[in-house]
Amino acid sequence: MFTLVIEKKAEKFLKILPQKTRRIIVEKILDLREDPFPKGNKEKLTYPHPPAVYRLHVGRSFTVFYIIETDENVIKILKIMIIKKGS
Repeated sequence: MFTLVIEKKAEKFLKILPQKTRRIIVEKILDLREDPFPKGNKEKLTYPHPPAVYRLHVGRSFTVFYIIETDENVIKILKIMIIKKGS
């Protein structure tokens, strides 16, 4: 099992969300402890330098960006953002 670390920027974003939305996102983030590697709604992004950045879609509205430090069994949640709808 991995340990989760949430960066201050991501934590700040979570705090301003409505309680129900925050709960849904937190549940998905907690699921990463068991299986952080891409499949389903998770994806490894093409990034030229280590560490690799991963993306987790939460519904159709939010994206969570994170890195996996396998040596330390740590997942760092870097950023959470709203998915902007195309016009």
